[in-house]
Amino acid sequence: MKIWLKYLIAIAVGILSAFFIPSDNAAVMGVLNFIVEMVIRFGRYLIVPLLFFSIAYACYNLRNENLIGKTALWTFGSILLSSFGLMLLGLVSILIFKIPRLPINFEKVTDIPNFNWKDLLTNLFPYSGFEALLNGSYLLPCFIFAGFVGSACSTNKIASKPAVTLFDSLSKVFYVAVSFFTEVLTFGMIFIMARWSVSFASVFATKTYNILFLMLLLLLLLVAFVIYPLVLRFVCHEHHPYKVMYACISPFIAGFLSGDTNFALTLSLRHGKESLGIRRRTNSITYPLFAIFGRGGSAMVQAICFILILRSYSSLAISFSDIAWIGFISFILSFSLMQFPAGGPFIAITIMCSMYGKNFEEGYLLLKAASPIICSFAAGIDTLTATVGSYIVAVKCKTVIHQDIKKFI
Repeated sequence: MKIWLKYLIAIAVGILSAFFIPSDNAAVMGVLNFIVEMVIRFGRYLIVPLLFFSIAYACYNLRNENLIGKTALWTFGSILLSSFGLMLLGLVSILIFKIPRLPINFEKVTDIPNFNWKDLLTNLFPYSGFEALLNGSYLLPCFIFAGFVGSACSTNKIASKPAVTLFDSLSKVFYVAVSFFTEVLTFGMIFIMARWSVSFASVFATKTYNILFLMLLLLLLLVAFVIYPLVLRFVCHEHHPYKVMYACISPFIAGFLSGDTNFALTLSLRHGKESLGIRRRTNSITYPLFAIFGRGGSAMVQAICFILILRSYSSLAISFSDIAWIGFISFILSFSLMQFPAGGPFIAITIMCSMYGKNFEEGYLLLKAASPIICSFAAGIDTLTATVGSYIVAVKCKTVIHQDIKKFI
C-alpha cells in the first residue's frame, strides 16, 4: 500500500477520533499533547545521523564530479526565487482581497521569543565539531560539519577510502532505519490528526479567523495545482508535472499536520529518492538545504498576517514604504527561521511587531489562537517547495533517473 494512502487512512481515523475527545478536559488534552510530542520526536529521531553521513558522502561525490558548484548555484537560486515569489504572492493577495479586521483583545503581552543573529551565527561553529550533531532542530551546523568532512575526503582519495566507505555504508543503514520509521509513523499520524482537528475545530468555532484560513487554503491550492506545475513545465520541460506533485502528498501531510519542516524531511528524502529517482548525491544535499533555508511559505504567511494586524489596528491605508518594509522583512526573516522548524512564522510575526514599533508591539496577540493553523499552512507550502526545488536541481544537474509513476512509494 502506498505511504500516502496509509496516511490518508490514518487521517480519517484521526478525524473520527476527534469527535470522541473531550477537548474541555485538560487531563485528556495533556495526554494527547504528550503522545503527539513523542510521535514528532520519534519522526525526527534519526534525522541528524542520517544527514551527517549522507551529506558527507554526497559532498565527496559532488566534488569528485565537479558538480558541487552547479548544485549549490541551482539550489540557492531556487530557494531565493521561491521565497521571494511566495512572499510577493502573499503580499499581493492580502492587498487585493480585504480580510475582515480582527477584534482587538486586551491579553497581556507574553514573553517574546529571543532572537539574536549573533547567537544564530556563533552556533554554526561550536567549540567542538561534534557539538554540531547534538541539535535536532538547528540542522545547519550538522550540514556544515558534514560538508567539510566530505569535501576533505576528496582531497586524498587513497587515505580517505575507508572513511568514505564507512559514510556510504552508514548512510544506507540509517536510510533503511528511517524508512522503517516513516512506515510506523502511520499510527502516529492518527494522534497528530486528532489533535489538529480538535485545535482547528475550537479556533474555527470562533469564526474570527475563518476568512484568513480560507485565503491561505486558496493560496495553497493555487501554489500546488497551478504555480508549481507551471514552473516544472517551463523550467524542467516536464510533460507530466503533476507526477512531481503526486510525490509530495505524504511529505505535505506530515509537514502540514505537524507544522514541522524537519518532521517532514525524512519523508521528503524517501520520496525524492524512491519516487522521483533523484540521485543520492543531490537528494541528500538539496532537501536539507530547503528545509533549513527554503521557507517561502513562511514568508508568505508572515506578510499576510502582518498586514492583517495593521489593518485591524487602523483603518488608514497602508503606505507604499510600509508595504516595501513588510515584504523585505518577511523575506529576510524567513531565512532566520532555520533554528525554528516548528512555529517559525509566528515567531517571525512577533519579531516584526517588535521591530515595527508604533504601539504595534502587542499586535501578534491577535493571531495567537490561530498560530498553530497558520504555521501548518506555512509548513505545508515549504514542504511542497522542497520537493519541487530539489527536482529542479536534479534535472538541471542531470542527477535524476525518472521513475514510472507506478513505482512511486
